[in-house]
Amino acid sequence: MASTSQPTYIPSKVVQSEYPLIDNDPHFKRVVGYARPSDYVHGTVAAASGPGLLLAMEKFAPSHVGRGGFARALRLAGAIGFFGGFLYFYQRSCLRFYGMSENAREVEMDMQEMVSKVKTGQPLYGESTLSPHMQGVAARQSRYSALFTAVLPWFNFVNHNQHGVDTAKYYIRAEQELEAERSGKSSS
Repeated sequence: MASTSQPTYIPSKVVQSEYPLIDNDPHFKRVVGYARPSDYVHGTVAAASGPGLLLAMEKFAPSHVGRGGFARALRLAGAIGFFGGFLYFYQRSCLRFYGMSENAREVEMDMQEMVSKVKTGQPLYGESTLSPHMQGVAARQSRYSALFTAVLPWFNFVNHNQHGVDTAKYYIRAEQELEAERSGKSSS
């Protein structure tokens, strides 16, 4: 039997939105690095709401759980609140990458980051030790995963080149900037 090779790249569907798509499978570091201060505030408020509500309920309707019982419940509420707050923070930042909320700041940050990588000759989305097939598997598993974060938190820790955007825009901008730098140097 002859074996046929499977394609490692399957183009992803692009969800239409009023804001531009930056990346439909952003790496964990990029999501955290591009987060806005408002994301941190929302995540902190969400994290503090669990223990805060537990304290408020204890004040108005004491549980009388006995010695050490409330402290354990408060620690558990704090841990759950911490993870919930982080997931909320992460999802808010991811939605900007998907173009599902206002993302002008992130679009400019992405353009600057990618153009600088083009100018220095680095791979746009980092280097990976995985085979192209496994990179494709990882991309298909985590693409748009932040939309399902409330059910199954799934993060992208794999560098691959399947992000649902046309990377030609980065090369065009890099050429324009390099040409502007050359013309600026030659005129002076």
